[in-house]
Amino acid sequence: MKKMFKLQWLSVLMLALVLVGCGTKEDAKKETVSKEDQQVEKTTSYKVKDDRGVEVEFNAVPKTIVSLQPSNTEILFALGVGDEIVGATEFDTYPEEAQKIERVSDSVKFNSERILALKPDVVIAYTTGKDEENLNALKGLEDAGIKVFAIQSAKSFDDVYGDIEQVATVMGIKDKGDKLNEDIKGKIADVQAKVKDVKEPKNIYLEISPKPDIYTAGSGTFQQEILNAANVNNVFADLKSWVKVSEEDIIAKNPDVILTTVNYVKDPAAEILSRDGWNSITAIQNKAVYSIDTDISNRPGPRIGEAVELIAKAVYPELFK
Repeated sequence: MKKMFKLQWLSVLMLALVLVGCGTKEDAKKETVSKEDQQVEKTTSYKVKDDRGVEVEFNAVPKTIVSLQPSNTEILFALGVGDEIVGATEFDTYPEEAQKIERVSDSVKFNSERILALKPDVVIAYTTGKDEENLNALKGLEDAGIKVFAIQSAKSFDDVYGDIEQVATVMGIKDKGDKLNEDIKGKIADVQAKVKDVKEPKNIYLEISPKPDIYTAGSGTFQQEILNAANVNNVFADLKSWVKVSEEDIIAKNPDVILTTVNYVKDPAAEILSRDGWNSITAIQNKAVYSIDTDISNRPGPRIGEAVELIAKAVYPELFK
């Protein structure tokens, strides 16, 4: 009897020791997992420098975004994260899904109160580098606890590639950004392969604002780079930036082709063809006046390859048959 009691007591003791041992292992395991979780949490925190020179820190990849520039909205959609945009501008028209996003800006000023109410994980903003009013407004968002990542308005293809890389890095999909840039460069290369053998590039005049205040794009502009890639000569390349020109200036330049990106007058190409005193221009005589999609040709975003193709097709249609 005593022997049986001792055996039972010994069994209970051994079971208790096993349970304690399991508990110790389980506690150790939980502690290890906890440390691993902390390590993962720590390693998922990352910083990305924006165009203000500010290192914006993210504890996790943003899930909700406010985009304050149409080109950045296009980049986000091209990267496959457009459905995470909860606020955009009045001019965010591409792709079609962008038109359904709540408007929080007119692209010049934004509705701070509405942005704060949306509580986005990040605001993808823009800066020209000199717009103090806009920068101060962005600081107001930051002071209220909103993360702001500012991108300077692109002036070149390289700027666009850089913007895509920055946005992709913020969204934790750098590989997709690299792929998108490769695709864009490939598109431009395909167009250039078709126009490279043009021995005498045609002279073109690009109109971005109609009468009475006529404006065109000169050197140092995003549009000039598009024209260069399409292998055409800009008759106003000797001027810098976006400049106002006179009708006499245009007539004297006598362009072979006239392109217009104007989209706020009825049939802008027909309006140019009907202008008094322009009959001596070669482009008018040959009716070589074409309207070019303003968003594609003026917006420094992921459709720059399409912009180059639009220009090249308009000027050298025989090469794209």
